Amino acid sequence: MTESPPASLTGNANYFEDFTIGDRLKHVRGTTVGEVENQLLTKLVMNTAQAHFNEHAMKDTPFGQRLVFGLVTGSIVMGLATQDVAENAIAELRLDKLRFTAPVFHGDTLYAYTEVISKTEVEREDAGEVTFRHWGVNQEGKVVFEGERTVLVRRRSYWVKQ
Repeated sequence: MTESPPASLTGNANYFEDFTIGDRLKHVRGTTVGEVENQLLTKLVMNTAQAHFNEHAMKDTPFGQRLVFGLVTGSIVMGLATQDVAENAIAELRLDKLRFTAPVFHGDTLYAYTEVISKTEVEREDAGEVTFRHWGVNQEGKVVFEGERTVLVRRRSYWVKQ
């Protein structure tokens, strides 16, 4: 995988015009997934799967412990990427091709990567659509999540007056 140097957090290069198809970013920050992230979001969306709540039930499974809910993993990965690619977003338009490729456990540390896979002109002078492929890896470099995200992003030419 060829990647650029780590992205600058909340830099000036995140308007529609700044993204080029094929650009790849390694996002600077990582985060360690704790009990709170998993429990809070999983319960908020009423996911009652034992795999996320019952340590006793999970100890005799091939995983040996509770799993982090996949949508928590995806949310964390996209959140880590957002500062660099969606700070100038007007709207989230689509999430596609979400894949949870390896289990995530409490205590795992996640890092995010992004590739720009398409740009679309729309009938708005203030914004355009950008589709990103985000993926997250754990502390061992194993890919745990992949997904595509389409965002309506501000145009510098409209929003930044010289």
